[in-house]
Amino acid sequence: MTDRLPDTVAWRGELEGHLELLDQTLLPHTVEVLQLRDVAAVIDAIRRLCVRGAPAIGVAAGYGLVLGVRERRPLPNALRDCAREVAALLLAARPTAVNLQWALDRCLAALGEEPTLARLFAEACAIHADEEAMSRSIGEHGKALIRPGATVLTHCNAGRLATAGDGTALAPMFAAWRDGVRFRVFADETRPLLQGARLTALELHREGIPVQLLADGAGAGLIARGEVSLVIVGADRIARNGDFANKVGTYPLALACAAHRVPFYCAAPVSTFDMSLANGRLIPIEERDATELTTLAGRRIAPAGVGARNPAFDVTPHGLVTGFVTDVGVLQPPFDAAVKRSRVPGR
Repeated sequence: MTDRLPDTVAWRGELEGHLELLDQTLLPHTVEVLQLRDVAAVIDAIRRLCVRGAPAIGVAAGYGLVLGVRERRPLPNALRDCAREVAALLLAARPTAVNLQWALDRCLAALGEEPTLARLFAEACAIHADEEAMSRSIGEHGKALIRPGATVLTHCNAGRLATAGDGTALAPMFAAWRDGVRFRVFADETRPLLQGARLTALELHREGIPVQLLADGAGAGLIARGEVSLVIVGADRIARNGDFANKVGTYPLALACAAHRVPFYCAAPVSTFDMSLANGRLIPIEERDATELTTLAGRRIAPAGVGARNPAFDVTPHGLVTGFVTDVGVLQPPFDAAVKRSRVPGR
């Protein structure tokens, strides 16, 4: 096993300390840790995908709220209003990842119990610890899905770089590998920002797990040829009926799996379920800048004058999902009933 990367998200020091984020825009060639001391820098890091992945964004947002309130130093009777203002700024940074809102709501609820900066900081730290524990639980619940000799396909990045622990979609792989199960992984490159090529392949390779890259359009054909045992992906938001949003390109994989009877799993903590949304049509889909598609490494690759649509996510209908691997177990259809039974008090 090779050396681990620095922590994806870390707080250094006590209440007057600072937030550190591994800058994922520079990986795999450069390892740089950002030191952030104000909320504007946290918002910029979230928007630029220096930190990404729904669970990691949620942890970063909790600490960002601490920084934002700390720098404003409101009077005690104005602290909760100040926190709500800062939370609104953070929430606007990435609209699809529900963990962002979940973490901020949890921090604001803690201030309702005790309106102090110390209580806010304690809650942000608790969210961080809970996310680490949830990753471990997802790995333990999902590792039995991976059999010796299996070929697992995954899309985008849902490992340690996307969370505060072992990840979501990659957590069962790490857990199975530690238990001695040997298998291989196909990782979609994940255009246009290449999270699969830059991040997922890096994580798996460093762990010693055999991994091969796929062009995003190659997965369906390999599924049809019987070369894929199962697909495991993450999620940024899951509606209460089981429809879920993940990195664009996930839905075609689910369709291919359904057509060829290959198991298709989504791995996510229960905090990713948005019980306020009846179905996936209500999930907000972030549209990113067209230049992510029309340029590569700073050079234009599309003809001048040609624009692009760049939705960052697509929605996979619940009917295509074999199961959800969560921190409270593997949820089986019908998902609306399973989700209700799985809800952890306080979430």
